[in-house]
Amino acid sequence: MVEREERFIASISAKLGAYFLLGLGAVISLMPLYWLIMTSLRPAGAEFTYPPEWIPSSFHPENYGIAWNRAPFWLFTFNSILVTFLATFGTILTASMAAYAFARIPFYGRNVWFALTLSTMMLPWAVTLIPRFLLFKYLGLFDSLWPLFLPFWFGGGAFYIFLIRQFIMTLPVEMEEAAVVDGASRLRIYFMITMPLTKPAVAAVGVFSFIHHWNDFMSPLIFTNREETRTLALGLRYFGDEQFTEFRLIMAVATLMLVPVLVVFFAANKYFVSGVALSGLAGR
Repeated sequence: MVEREERFIASISAKLGAYFLLGLGAVISLMPLYWLIMTSLRPAGAEFTYPPEWIPSSFHPENYGIAWNRAPFWLFTFNSILVTFLATFGTILTASMAAYAFARIPFYGRNVWFALTLSTMMLPWAVTLIPRFLLFKYLGLFDSLWPLFLPFWFGGGAFYIFLIRQFIMTLPVEMEEAAVVDGASRLRIYFMITMPLTKPAVAAVGVFSFIHHWNDFMSPLIFTNREETRTLALGLRYFGDEQFTEFRLIMAVATLMLVPVLVVFFAANKYFVSGVALSGLAGR
């Protein structure tokens, strides 16, 4: 009896210790978000107060209105939404098609081509920057939104192809073989059978792609010049230069930019934590 009580106490202590460590990690992880929001609500100059104030002496939600009216952020928001949607959709569509081809369609040199595709992940982004810049300039697409999403309609990226291909490889082929016997084409099998079963992988690719394009700063900076083609990430430059930076306004816009990312992440979160077996039969 005493031994049982000791095991019970030890189990409770271990759980409490684990919960404490998890809670501490959560607090540490959320501190930047807390500081972001609190700084966006501080009065002018209060962000430089030392020692730092964890809770502002006064709250100024009007900072969001001031920041939003400082530049045409409605236009920047529209550009960001358009670019992010088109780039993410193109990434999901073409990466999943390429992944399906590598996983299911037998063709000469398939493994070699797949290895070559993965090898492109070793190329730094800066290596292809000048060729892509010259290409879009010669095509007459420079200083437009086309360079920001068009490349992602040609495969989406080696990592995303690899991620979806590995998931498709875990799916049983019996359903696809039955569909072939019934006369279904490869394209119909891809859309009607494979894609519904790969929702967890596709959701992960969609979230990663959305976050990347929504927060992308370098590509709009390189490929656009006019105010009409700028995105929200570039809009943050309106609040600072080499002499002075209005951190409270930058934090206000950054907080607004964070909202769509959180919405998309939590909307797709169920696919990350769903109990999908490696076979993919539990896909919903």
